[in-house]
Amino acid sequence: MILMSPPCQPFTRIGLRGDVSDPRAKSFLYVLEILPRLQKTPRYILLENVKGFESSEARDAMIRTLESCGYIYQEFLLSPPCLGIPNSRLRYFLIAKLQAEQFAFQTTNTVLEEFPSADISDHGCSSSAPCLGGTLQPDADAKSLLSPRQCPEGAVLYKLETAEQLHRKLNQDNDASVQRLQDFLEENVEIRQHLLPPKSLLRYALILDIVKPTCRRSTCFTKGYGHYVEGTGSILQAATDVEISSVYKSLETLSDEEKLAKLSTLKLRYFTPREIANLHGFPAAFGMWSAGLVKVFILTTPG
Repeated sequence: MILMSPPCQPFTRIGLRGDVSDPRAKSFLYVLEILPRLQKTPRYILLENVKGFESSEARDAMIRTLESCGYIYQEFLLSPPCLGIPNSRLRYFLIAKLQAEQFAFQTTNTVLEEFPSADISDHGCSSSAPCLGGTLQPDADAKSLLSPRQCPEGAVLYKLETAEQLHRKLNQDNDASVQRLQDFLEENVEIRQHLLPPKSLLRYALILDIVKPTCRRSTCFTKGYGHYVEGTGSILQAATDVEISSVYKSLETLSDEEKLAKLSTLKLRYFTPREIANLHGFPAAFGMWSAGLVKVFILTTPG
Protein backbone atom coordinates (compact mmCIF):
# COMPACT_ATOMS: atom_id res chain seq x y z
CA MET A 1 0.00 0.00 0.00
CA ILE A 2 1.11 3.56 -0.69
CA LEU A 3 -0.34 6.34 1.49
CA MET A 4 0.39 9.83 0.16
CA SER A 5 -0.20 13.39 1.30
CA PRO A 6 2.13 15.35 -1.00
CA PRO A 7 3.04 18.98 -0.20
CA CYS A 8 -0.08 21.05 -0.82
CA GLN A 9 1.59 24.39 -1.60
CA PRO A 10 1.77 23.76 -5.39
CA PHE A 11 -2.02 23.25 -5.51
CA THR A 12 -3.65 25.30 -2.77
CA ARG A 13 -6.08 27.96 -3.98
CA ILE A 14 -4.44 30.74 -1.93
CA GLY A 15 -0.92 30.00 -3.20
CA LEU A 16 0.89 30.59 -6.49
CA ARG A 17 -0.41 27.27 -7.87
CA GLY A 18 2.89 26.33 -9.48
CA ASP A 19 1.63 22.76 -9.93
CA VAL A 20 4.24 20.42 -11.44
CA SER A 21 6.71 23.29 -11.92
CA ASP A 22 6.86 23.85 -8.14
CA PRO A 23 9.97 22.09 -6.69
CA ARG A 24 7.83 20.82 -3.81
CA ALA A 25 5.93 18.60 -6.26
CA LYS A 26 9.07 16.66 -7.18
CA SER A 27 8.65 13.96 -4.52
CA PHE A 28 5.14 13.16 -5.78
CA LEU A 29 6.25 13.10 -9.42
CA TYR A 30 9.08 10.76 -8.45
CA VAL A 31 6.58 8.28 -6.98
CA LEU A 32 4.62 8.38 -10.25
CA GLU A 33 7.85 7.80 -12.17
CA ILE A 34 8.90 4.67 -10.27
CA LEU A 35 5.43 3.13 -9.82
CA PRO A 36 5.38 1.41 -13.26
CA ARG A 37 8.90 0.05 -12.67
CA LEU A 38 8.26 -1.65 -9.33
CA GLN A 39 8.67 -5.43 -9.35
CA LYS A 40 5.64 -5.76 -7.07
CA THR A 41 2.96 -3.13 -7.67
CA PRO A 42 1.17 -2.01 -4.48
CA ARG A 43 -2.38 -3.35 -4.26
CA TYR A 44 -3.76 -0.13 -2.79
CA ILE A 45 -3.04 3.61 -3.07
CA LEU A 46 -4.57 6.38 -0.97
CA LEU A 47 -3.86 10.06 -1.64
CA GLU A 48 -5.03 13.18 0.20
CA ASN A 49 -4.54 16.83 -0.75
CA VAL A 50 -6.22 20.23 -0.78
CA LYS A 51 -9.09 21.27 -3.01
CA GLY A 52 -7.47 22.43 -6.22
CA PHE A 53 -5.44 19.27 -6.70
CA GLU A 54 -8.35 17.76 -8.66
CA SER A 55 -7.81 20.30 -11.47
CA SER A 56 -3.99 20.16 -11.52
CA GLU A 57 -1.53 18.77 -14.05
CA ALA A 58 -0.12 16.60 -11.25
CA ARG A 59 -3.51 14.96 -10.83
CA ASP A 60 -3.77 14.29 -14.57
CA ALA A 61 -0.30 12.70 -14.54
CA MET A 62 -1.34 10.52 -11.61
CA ILE A 63 -4.51 9.32 -13.37
CA ARG A 64 -2.53 8.42 -16.51
CA THR A 65 -0.03 6.47 -14.40
CA LEU A 66 -2.74 4.61 -12.46
CA GLU A 67 -4.57 3.60 -15.62
CA SER A 68 -1.36 2.41 -17.30
CA CYS A 69 -0.53 0.32 -14.21
CA GLY A 70 -3.94 -1.38 -14.16
CA TYR A 71 -5.59 0.42 -11.25
CA ILE A 72 -9.24 1.23 -10.77
CA TYR A 73 -9.85 4.34 -8.69
CA GLN A 74 -12.32 6.84 -7.31
CA GLU A 75 -11.83 10.52 -6.48
CA PHE A 76 -13.62 12.49 -3.75
CA LEU A 77 -13.98 16.00 -2.36
CA LEU A 78 -15.08 15.53 1.25
CA SER A 79 -15.34 17.62 4.41
CA PRO A 80 -15.65 16.56 8.09
CA PRO A 81 -19.40 17.39 8.30
CA CYS A 82 -19.89 14.32 6.07
CA LEU A 83 -18.82 12.36 9.16
CA GLY A 84 -20.88 14.45 11.56
CA ILE A 85 -17.91 16.57 12.69
CA PRO A 86 -18.68 20.33 12.94
CA ASN A 87 -15.62 21.67 11.14
CA SER A 88 -15.22 22.70 7.51
CA ARG A 89 -12.03 21.30 5.96
CA LEU A 90 -12.72 20.37 2.33
CA ARG A 91 -10.08 17.98 0.98
CA TYR A 92 -9.38 15.88 -2.11
CA PHE A 93 -9.04 12.11 -1.72
CA LEU A 94 -8.24 9.33 -4.15
CA ILE A 95 -8.45 5.61 -3.46
CA ALA A 96 -7.09 3.13 -5.99
CA LYS A 97 -6.91 -0.66 -6.21
CA LEU A 98 -5.42 -3.07 -8.70
CA GLN A 99 -8.19 -4.27 -10.99
CA ALA A 100 -8.26 -7.68 -9.30
CA GLU A 101 -9.43 -5.90 -6.13
CA GLN A 102 -13.02 -4.74 -6.66
CA PHE A 103 -14.63 -1.82 -4.85
CA ALA A 104 -17.83 -2.37 -2.85
CA PHE A 105 -19.47 0.40 -4.92
CA GLN A 106 -19.70 1.46 -8.55
CA THR A 107 -16.81 3.77 -9.46
CA THR A 108 -17.28 6.80 -11.74
CA ASN A 109 -15.02 9.15 -13.69
CA THR A 110 -16.34 12.13 -11.75
CA VAL A 111 -15.08 13.52 -8.43
CA LEU A 112 -17.69 12.51 -5.85
CA GLU A 113 -18.75 14.95 -3.14
CA GLU A 114 -20.41 12.25 -1.08
CA PHE A 115 -19.69 8.82 0.35
CA PRO A 116 -20.90 6.05 -1.95
CA SER A 117 -23.59 3.78 -0.54
CA ALA A 118 -26.32 1.44 -1.70
CA ASP A 119 -28.84 4.29 -1.61
CA ILE A 120 -26.46 7.10 -2.54
CA SER A 121 -29.15 9.03 -4.40
CA ASP A 122 -31.27 9.32 -1.27
CA HIS A 123 -28.57 10.09 1.27
CA GLY A 124 -25.96 12.08 -0.60
CA CYS A 125 -23.96 14.83 1.00
CA SER A 126 -25.32 18.30 0.27
CA SER A 127 -25.17 21.78 1.68
CA SER A 128 -28.11 21.05 3.95
CA ALA A 129 -27.72 17.32 4.67
CA PRO A 130 -24.22 15.89 5.24
CA CYS A 131 -23.89 12.30 4.17
CA LEU A 132 -24.22 9.87 7.04
CA GLY A 133 -26.37 7.43 5.12
CA GLY A 134 -29.51 8.77 6.72
CA THR A 135 -28.78 7.03 10.02
CA LEU A 136 -29.34 10.14 12.15
CA GLN A 137 -32.73 11.79 12.45
CA PRO A 138 -33.21 15.56 12.89
CA ASP A 139 -34.01 16.88 16.36
CA ALA A 140 -37.70 17.18 17.03
CA ASP A 141 -37.32 20.90 17.68
CA ALA A 142 -35.04 21.61 14.70
CA LYS A 143 -36.09 24.73 12.83
CA SER A 144 -37.08 24.62 9.19
CA LEU A 145 -34.42 25.51 6.65
CA LEU A 146 -34.37 29.16 5.67
CA SER A 147 -34.61 30.52 2.17
CA PRO A 148 -31.33 31.99 0.85
CA ARG A 149 -32.36 35.61 1.34
CA GLN A 150 -34.31 35.18 4.57
CA CYS A 151 -32.63 36.76 7.60
CA PRO A 152 -34.32 36.10 10.95
CA GLU A 153 -35.28 39.09 13.05
CA GLY A 154 -32.33 40.23 15.13
CA ALA A 155 -29.77 38.24 13.13
CA VAL A 156 -26.30 39.75 12.90
CA LEU A 157 -25.01 40.23 9.38
CA TYR A 158 -21.26 40.71 9.76
CA LYS A 159 -19.04 42.91 7.64
CA LEU A 160 -18.29 41.33 4.24
CA GLU A 161 -20.94 38.66 4.90
CA THR A 162 -23.84 38.18 2.49
CA ALA A 163 -27.38 37.11 3.32
CA GLU A 164 -26.68 33.83 1.50
CA GLN A 165 -23.68 33.12 3.74
CA LEU A 166 -25.74 33.81 6.85
CA HIS A 167 -28.45 31.50 5.52
CA ARG A 168 -25.88 28.71 5.06
CA LYS A 169 -24.59 29.11 8.61
CA LEU A 170 -28.07 28.98 10.11
CA ASN A 171 -28.95 25.88 8.12
CA GLN A 172 -25.74 24.19 9.24
CA ASP A 173 -26.62 24.89 12.87
CA ASN A 174 -30.03 23.27 12.31
CA ASP A 175 -28.60 20.11 10.74
CA ALA A 176 -28.95 17.39 13.38
CA SER A 177 -26.81 14.93 11.41
CA VAL A 178 -23.77 16.93 12.57
CA GLN A 179 -22.65 16.92 16.20
CA ARG A 180 -22.62 20.08 18.29
CA LEU A 181 -19.30 21.75 19.10
CA GLN A 182 -19.91 21.16 22.80
CA ASP A 183 -19.17 17.46 22.21
CA PHE A 184 -15.58 18.42 21.30
CA LEU A 185 -14.87 21.01 24.00
CA GLU A 186 -12.74 20.58 27.11
CA GLU A 187 -14.25 20.90 30.56
CA ASN A 188 -13.03 23.48 33.07
CA VAL A 189 -11.02 25.52 30.57
CA GLU A 190 -9.09 28.45 32.04
CA ILE A 191 -10.84 30.98 29.81
CA ARG A 192 -8.53 33.91 30.57
CA GLN A 193 -5.61 32.13 28.89
CA HIS A 194 -7.51 31.88 25.62
CA LEU A 195 -9.48 35.15 25.43
CA LEU A 196 -8.96 37.40 22.43
CA PRO A 197 -6.86 40.41 23.44
CA PRO A 198 -8.61 43.81 23.48
CA LYS A 199 -6.70 45.01 20.41
CA SER A 200 -7.99 42.08 18.36
CA LEU A 201 -11.54 42.54 19.60
CA LEU A 202 -11.60 46.16 18.51
CA ARG A 203 -9.96 45.59 15.15
CA TYR A 204 -11.67 42.39 14.01
CA ALA A 205 -15.04 42.43 15.80
CA LEU A 206 -17.04 42.71 12.59
CA ILE A 207 -15.31 39.92 10.67
CA LEU A 208 -14.99 37.22 13.34
CA ASP A 209 -16.64 33.86 12.73
CA ILE A 210 -18.26 33.49 16.15
CA VAL A 211 -19.73 30.14 17.19
CA LYS A 212 -21.41 28.88 20.35
CA PRO A 213 -21.01 25.42 21.93
CA THR A 214 -24.46 24.56 20.56
CA CYS A 215 -23.42 25.31 16.96
CA ARG A 216 -22.88 22.51 14.46
CA ARG A 217 -20.19 24.26 12.41
CA SER A 218 -16.79 25.92 12.58
CA THR A 219 -14.40 27.17 9.91
CA CYS A 220 -11.14 25.52 8.93
CA PHE A 221 -8.29 26.10 11.40
CA THR A 222 -5.00 27.18 9.82
CA LYS A 223 -1.43 27.31 11.12
CA GLY A 224 -1.91 31.01 11.94
CA TYR A 225 -4.67 30.32 14.48
CA GLY A 226 -3.91 31.91 17.83
CA HIS A 227 -1.39 34.28 16.25
CA TYR A 228 -3.70 35.92 13.69
CA VAL A 229 -7.44 36.43 13.78
CA GLU A 230 -8.73 37.03 10.27
CA GLY A 231 -9.46 33.89 8.26
CA THR A 232 -7.63 31.45 10.56
CA GLY A 233 -10.56 29.72 12.26
CA SER A 234 -13.68 30.23 14.35
CA ILE A 235 -13.87 32.00 17.70
CA LEU A 236 -15.90 30.48 20.56
CA GLN A 237 -18.45 32.55 22.51
CA ALA A 238 -17.99 31.30 26.06
CA ALA A 239 -20.73 33.50 27.58
CA THR A 240 -23.64 31.52 26.18
CA ASP A 241 -26.22 33.47 28.19
CA VAL A 242 -25.43 36.72 26.37
CA GLU A 243 -27.38 37.51 23.19
CA ILE A 244 -24.88 38.38 20.49
CA SER A 245 -27.32 40.63 18.62
CA SER A 246 -27.65 42.89 21.67
CA VAL A 247 -23.86 43.30 21.80
CA TYR A 248 -23.40 44.09 18.11
CA LYS A 249 -26.39 46.42 17.82
CA SER A 250 -25.08 49.89 16.88
CA LEU A 251 -21.55 48.76 17.78
CA GLU A 252 -19.87 50.97 15.17
CA THR A 253 -21.40 54.11 16.71
CA LEU A 254 -19.72 53.53 20.09
CA SER A 255 -16.37 54.70 21.37
CA ASP A 256 -13.54 52.16 21.61
CA GLU A 257 -13.99 51.95 25.37
CA GLU A 258 -17.72 51.29 25.03
CA LYS A 259 -17.14 48.76 22.25
CA LEU A 260 -14.64 46.84 24.33
CA ALA A 261 -16.95 46.78 27.33
CA LYS A 262 -19.76 45.31 25.20
CA LEU A 263 -17.63 42.80 23.34
CA SER A 264 -16.01 41.59 26.56
CA THR A 265 -19.37 40.37 27.84
CA LEU A 266 -19.32 37.65 25.15
CA LYS A 267 -16.05 36.16 26.50
CA LEU A 268 -14.78 35.40 23.01
CA ARG A 269 -11.94 32.90 23.14
CA TYR A 270 -9.76 30.75 20.91
CA PHE A 271 -10.36 27.01 20.81
CA THR A 272 -7.73 25.19 22.89
CA PRO A 273 -5.14 22.91 21.26
CA ARG A 274 -6.93 19.85 22.67
CA GLU A 275 -10.27 21.03 21.28
CA ILE A 276 -8.74 21.55 17.84
CA ALA A 277 -7.21 18.08 18.10
CA ASN A 278 -10.68 16.70 18.87
CA LEU A 279 -12.13 18.40 15.78
CA HIS A 280 -9.28 16.99 13.69
CA GLY A 281 -10.18 13.47 14.75
CA PHE A 282 -7.39 12.79 17.24
CA PRO A 283 -8.69 10.25 19.80
CA ALA A 284 -8.92 11.12 23.49
CA ALA A 285 -6.04 8.75 24.21
CA PHE A 286 -3.73 10.71 21.90
CA GLY A 287 -1.23 12.75 23.85
CA MET A 288 2.10 14.54 23.58
CA TRP A 289 4.62 15.90 26.05
CA SER A 290 2.74 19.14 26.52
CA ALA A 291 -0.25 21.07 25.26
CA GLY A 292 2.19 23.43 23.57
CA LEU A 293 3.60 20.62 21.45
CA VAL A 294 0.09 19.51 20.51
CA LYS A 295 -0.59 23.06 19.33
CA VAL A 296 2.61 23.14 17.30
CA PHE A 297 1.84 19.75 15.77
CA ILE A 298 -1.67 20.73 14.71
CA LEU A 299 -1.16 24.33 13.70
CA THR A 300 1.85 23.66 11.49
CA THR A 301 -0.12 21.18 9.40
CA PRO A 302 -0.20 22.55 5.80
CA GLY A 303 -3.50 24.24 4.91
